[in-house]
This record gives sequence, structure tokens and C-alpha cells, in this order.
Amino acid sequence: MCTNEFSKALSWVGSFTNIASGQTRREGGHNYAALVRKTPRKPIRVFLQDGANDLDNANGNWPLANLTLAKSLAYAGYDYRFEYGQGFHSNRHGRAILPDSLRWLWRDYQRGVS
Repeated sequence: MCTNEFSKALSWVGSFTNIASGQTRREGGHNYAALVRKTPRKPIRVFLQDGANDLDNANGNWPLANLTLAKSLAYAGYDYRFEYGQGFHSNRHGRAILPDSLRWLWRDYQRGVS
């Protein structure tokens, strides 16, 4: 992740599983939880959303992967929020909470201040 480009991240039903492992089978979202724990904290604010009924297949378990990333963010001292509902692998819950998600991510934004 390049923190010079952004400082806020919003994820709905994030694929933090082994879905895109690459040629060496080490690339992919399943590594993020460990990387968050083992690398210096970045100045990023993170909003995660997932549901208990999200995907569970050969690539991994989406709810478990999102919970694990949330725990890693907490462990590393990140400014994060995790909204965990009962939803499936869809954007329905994320869309419903989008205004609140954006307000939380930009809660300290000040207009006209450079």
C-alpha cells in the first residue's frame, strides 16, 4: 500500500482471502492481516464492512478474513471501524451505511483549511 497517495480506505465485503494469490501463491489479500501487524503503522483511517453470511469457499472465508483484518488493525493501533452485519456477498449493507461511513472517514475534515 502506498500511503503517499491516500489516507482513507473504505472496504465493503473485502476479499482479504487467497482469491488472487499470484504465481508465487504469496500475493493477495490474505496477507494483509499479517502485514498490518508486522509493519510500521501508516497514517491511514480504515472503514471495513462485511456480513456474517458472506462467502465461504475454496479461496477462504470472507467474514473470518475481514474479522481477522479488523483485529490486526486494532492490534497495530490503526484508526479503524468495522461494521459487521448479517448480510451476504453484496453491496446492499455498504450502500445503506455509505453516508455514515464517509462521515466517519472524514470526521475531522475542515472546509477551507489548507
